[in-house]
Amino acid sequence: MLVRAGRFRLYAAVTEGSFRRYATYRMATAAGVFTNTVFGLILAYTYLALWDERPGLGGYDQSQALTYVWLGQALLTVMALMGGGFEGELIERIRTGDIAVDLYRPADLQLWWLAADMGRAAFQLVGRGIVPMVFGALVFDLTLPPDALGWLAFLVAAVLGVVVSFAIRFLVALSAFWLMDGAGVTQVAMLAGTFFSGMLLPLNVFPGALGEFARALPWSALLQMPADVFLGERSGTALLRTYAFQIGWAAALLTAGRLLQAVATRRVVVQGG
Repeated sequence: MLVRAGRFRLYAAVTEGSFRRYATYRMATAAGVFTNTVFGLILAYTYLALWDERPGLGGYDQSQALTYVWLGQALLTVMALMGGGFEGELIERIRTGDIAVDLYRPADLQLWWLAADMGRAAFQLVGRGIVPMVFGALVFDLTLPPDALGWLAFLVAAVLGVVVSFAIRFLVALSAFWLMDGAGVTQVAMLAGTFFSGMLLPLNVFPGALGEFARALPWSALLQMPADVFLGERSGTALLRTYAFQIGWAAALLTAGRLLQAVATRRVVVQGG
């Protein structure tokens, strides 16, 4: 029991340290807020034109579509859809051989990086997510959760989305044990994440089999599902199914990551030393 409590405190400290680490990059955060806000405006007016031509597209009214835009900007860095997470650092540690030091720590490699990524995501939500969302709500008529339970349901979906995002990126980073350079895999994962998360367009807009296929992939748990929860499109049994989908993918991908980690650490290749 004491050992478990000690490990919990360790990972909590890693999460807090990661939050503080990202909080030191104030100028980068301010630049990111500005960039997200500008792109939010561009996308918002694009969506306005699209929904004027196709009212009710994807089952969203115009207000919901605009809300989706600003949620996407709020969650872009939270979910690390276009990079900026831990994976670059982990790939570099594998490439240089510094991963050997990590493996000597009295902590699980996967849980250590998960704790660090949760701290990063928490800061990105506060530091880069809230301001663009508030700006969007001031400029446009957005659809917001009507009560505290709606906000809580969204927060749970967002946290589960971060775990799924981490699990995907952990697998990508571990590929460096074999490829020695994870840049290519990282780029492919970023492109897939941007497209299949619904960052470009809501997955509900995708036609027929393509839409069903996209919604069945783990990336839909990163943006599309939290957005639908935020918009009130998933409640009751549908909300529970959403959580089950996210938890299922998180469990499957984390298990795959743990198995791959076990294989990789048995054949660590140290480069440069």
